[in-house]
Formats: sequence, structure tokens, C-alpha cells
Amino acid sequence: MTKDVIALTERMPDALSVLAGLLAGGPDLQVETTGEGAVVQLCDAEGRPLVSIEVPLLLQVQGEAARLLGPDVGPLDDGPAWWVEARAAAGVPQAEQLAGAFAARLTMLLGGRVWPPDAPGTVGAARPVDVSGVTAVPTPAAAQPAVDMLTDKAAVVLQDRPVVPMTSWLSEALRATVDSDRCLQIVTPPHCRLSLPTRMLLQSTPSRWVVQDERCGYYDGLTGAVLRWQDDAFSPARDESGETPVAEAFAEVRPSGERQLVVSFRTLHLPRADLVLGGALEAAWQALAGGPPASWGTSEPAGLAWSRRQLTELAYERAPRPTWTVVVGAPNRPAVATLRVIRTPEGVEEDITLTIGYGPGEKPTLEALPELADELVTRHGLKTMLCQLRAARRDLSTSPHFEHPPLPCAFVLGPAEVREAGRDTASRTPLKERPVQLGPNARPGFYYPLGDGETAESWYALEQLLRHLRGAPPA
Repeated sequence: MTKDVIALTERMPDALSVLAGLLAGGPDLQVETTGEGAVVQLCDAEGRPLVSIEVPLLLQVQGEAARLLGPDVGPLDDGPAWWVEARAAAGVPQAEQLAGAFAARLTMLLGGRVWPPDAPGTVGAARPVDVSGVTAVPTPAAAQPAVDMLTDKAAVVLQDRPVVPMTSWLSEALRATVDSDRCLQIVTPPHCRLSLPTRMLLQSTPSRWVVQDERCGYYDGLTGAVLRWQDDAFSPARDESGETPVAEAFAEVRPSGERQLVVSFRTLHLPRADLVLGGALEAAWQALAGGPPASWGTSEPAGLAWSRRQLTELAYERAPRPTWTVVVGAPNRPAVATLRVIRTPEGVEEDITLTIGYGPGEKPTLEALPELADELVTRHGLKTMLCQLRAARRDLSTSPHFEHPPLPCAFVLGPAEVREAGRDTASRTPLKERPVQLGPNARPGFYYPLGDGETAESWYALEQLLRHLRGAPPA
């Protein structure tokens, strides 16, 4: 496995401290930059990268490092921390030692700690790592720093960390593979999990989570399909009958009583000069999680303190291109959202999915949904909203085991969609419960209860409702 080593420093890495870290391999290694200067690489004599080091990222909110690296990492102190990630090249043992020595030198100079604490090279980091005669594997011209192997069909990334986050490296690799008609394939040991944003992006693109397994070799961590390396990519294996078997490890699930509330909604705003984005997400967070979001960013870790104004400025700078961000809550109530800002002919659209975790015995705040829907319709330009419950981890990460699909518990139509469907149609449905009218009477929205999110009957209720709103005959 390629090894990622992270330095969490108490003080901001300056040019001299970074230079001291770069000298961990001695003065003979070459230093190159890529990604428009965002990544520094220590290279062998032929210019091939041994270690890639990303620009330092400020974590302004406590808890974000522990969310991705595990609770043992702990807070550094009461102030912010700097996250510096070094990625060692695959198949070169000295590269891993070099990455560890770089991170250890930074923390010796700036305070802090190295993750993982037992990374090779961290002991005796004051002495340069002996890299004489070491060469790296040639890097294909189209490869990103995060990619370990590139074929005509796939970009393979090797990861071994508690949670695989959607880092800036990984998001850039995903973008590059989509642009080149390749499939991104993340290969991990069985103890790894995916962060919520990573899982969502993998599911929305032709990508795959490849999990190593001692019994079957490899399987898909999201579907359980047994995989084989064939035709330059991991793809489903076939048995004698032509079927794809499901890995035994994938089916080994023990109910934990943990659940997630998933709220997906879209809003539309006129492109006014005084428009400030993020209000709908902030309202949903307050209603369902009991407080505002804590931090946000364009990748993980989400290191910036939550700011609607900064979010708006970023989206304005990137327009008309879409802006994708991840938003994270406080550690006491796990909550993660993805927010995508899109410029459309009608205005500025926000596409949001907010997920909140609950442990055994904790009750999801379903009773707050009607009031939240009313606020979103009245003040935030709601178009549609779907609320679902699923049995899944409280910490919102995904293990490579079977998870039951979410079950809908409510659906909401905003005023424009009510007008499109027809007010009479929207207010009179075949459902058992009557819809709740939202917002002003002149431009109402409607909240449709679909059940308690505990049985599959709620899917039938949602299907009935959608067919009715579209004017289709009952199934």
C-alpha cells in the first residue's frame, strides 16, 4: 500500500521549516512542483517523485482531524492546527521513510504530532534518510500525484487509513479520470472506511471501492461483488453460471442500532447582488442538529470555520462553473453535508444533502421536519426535499459491509413545483395522510408524510405520490 503520512502542527509551516523537512533525504534529492505549485515533490535523480507534499491546510475547528484519523489523534491544544499531508510513492520502502522523516521534522520544529505515530522514518528523523541509489517507478504523463497506477481504463489509488476522505488530491484524481473516460478505483485493506463525501462521489461517478479480502481476493466495498483484475481494471468476477458472487465478508453485518437521517433538498434564488448562499443549509442544521455548521471546505478535511459570506464569494468567483463543498458539524452531533452551487437559466441553485448520525437509543428529530420545510418554503426558495432514514454508522463513515438502503419518511414540494403540478393535484393525493400546506396561501408548498422510515411501505407511498404529481395512472 502507498503510505500517507500527516503532520499536524501547532504553528504555521513557514518556508524554513518546510525546507528543513525537505532535507530529510539529504541535499541530493531534486525538488519539483506540480498542480500549479500546490504540490511539492521530492524526486530521484531522474526527476521521478518519491514523496508528494500538499500545501498546508489550516484546521480552524477542533474535531476535524479526529473525524478522519480516529479519536486517538486528539486535539493539539485550544488553537487551530495545520494539516500537512505527505504521500510516499508505491513500491519504494525508502519513500515511506522519507515521508515519515519529513513529517517528524516539521513537528519537531513547529510542535504537534505525526499520524500515524509509528510511521517509518519518524524515529531518528534528525538524520537524513539514506536514499542513495533509490529510484521511483516511472510516472505516466497523465497521472495525478494521488494515482498509483494508470491504465487506459482505470486510475488506481492505494489507501490505508481509518477513513478515506475526499482530499484535494483525491478529488483532482476523480476529476481527471472522469475527463479522460477512466474509472477511479480506490484500493484499501478491509479495516478502512469511506467518508460520507467520498462515498457519495464514488456512487455518482463510474468509480469503485476495491477492498482486499483474504478469502476472495478483492470485492466491491459498496456492492459486495467479488472483483478480479482483468483488462486493465478491477471488474466483477463471474462464476460458472455467469453470475457475480457476493463476498462473504460483505454480508457479515451485526445490527448496531445506529441510524442516519438524510435530508436532500434543492433551492433556487434569483441572482441578486445581495444574495448570500448557505441560508437553507444553516436553517436545516439548526433545526435538526441543534446548532450551526462548524466548518467547510472544497475538500476534506474541511478546515475553514463556517461562513456563508465566504461560501458565496467562492461560488461567485467560480461562476458559471459549479462549486462543490463539504460542510461538517461539531463532534457532539455528527453531521456532514455536501453543497453544490449551480448557475442555471432560472437563477442560482443549491443542491444539498445533509446527513445526521444517531447512536443506539437516540431518536432522530423527525418532528422538526414539517417546521423546517415551512421555513425553507417561506424564506429560502425550496424546490423539493426528500427526507430518509437508514440503518448506518453514527459517525457517518461507510464500512465495506452491506447497508440497508434508506427509507423515505417525508417529501416536500415548493411553490413553483406545486404550480407546475397543479394546486388541486398537489393538495389531494392517494396517500393515507393529508399533506400539510406550507408558506403563504397565495404560493403554497406541501409537506407529504410518508411514514416513520421503518418499513419498505414508505417506498410504495413515495412512488404513489410521484406518479400522482406527474399525472400518471396509479401503478
